[in-house]
Amino acid sequence: MDTPATPFRNIVKPFWEAGRCLLFFFLMLTGLRLEGSQWRSVLQQIYLVGARSLVIIMICGFFVGMVLSLQAVNSLEQFGAQDQVGLLVGKSIFRELGPVLTALLFAGRAGTSITAEIGLMKATNQIEAMHLMAIDPVHRIALPRFVAGVISVPLLTAIFSAMAILGSVIFSIGVMGLDTGIFWSKLQTSVHFHQDLMQGVLKSFVFGGTVSLVAVYFGYDSKPTGAGVGTATTNTVVLSSVLILIFDFIITSFLT
Repeated sequence: MDTPATPFRNIVKPFWEAGRCLLFFFLMLTGLRLEGSQWRSVLQQIYLVGARSLVIIMICGFFVGMVLSLQAVNSLEQFGAQDQVGLLVGKSIFRELGPVLTALLFAGRAGTSITAEIGLMKATNQIEAMHLMAIDPVHRIALPRFVAGVISVPLLTAIFSAMAILGSVIFSIGVMGLDTGIFWSKLQTSVHFHQDLMQGVLKSFVFGGTVSLVAVYFGYDSKPTGAGVGTATTNTVVLSSVLILIFDFIITSFLT
């Protein structure tokens, strides 16, 4: 279905696409079943989009923790508060940087892969062939990838946060010589389960669902040409990144 031709097409189009994406989401969820074959497909996609993203997540998390500690030490030493590095790192990683950066990396690495894969299946008439065989491609192709993304992003966020804390420990204690006991005590007393950890977990689920939905929608809705697949892939990265930041602000506003 094409966007309605109106004088206000540029204004109407975003709402039109949002409505189509929402309908696609509900259509996709109607195929959710507790069947062994479906969950095997989900596990396979978790490996493809989640496990294969581990390397970039771990490397980025480690160096984000080191950079954050470097900036924190340089800023806090002006006030003689270097012992607060653990507090600053813990709050920043678990509340904001962990979920947001993980989701952005996931969108760039796995989201584009999902869109391109589904787009190429459409361009090579594989989706049309499924229709001819009475197989619903939305339930067979889109749903396992969406569920895999929702499950993978929180797990990747936990790994990113752990590696960031490791990087912070190595730089703060090993390089800058901060006291080990003070660093860990500040980190433990400043990070609270409900205020910090659960907020990060909620964000990671929302971001995972957002990126996965955008990826499968643009892939399934792409034009069956090489240029169409490229455009859909670009739209996935751009829209996912924007929505991640918007939802991050909304969730933080309500939970702070």
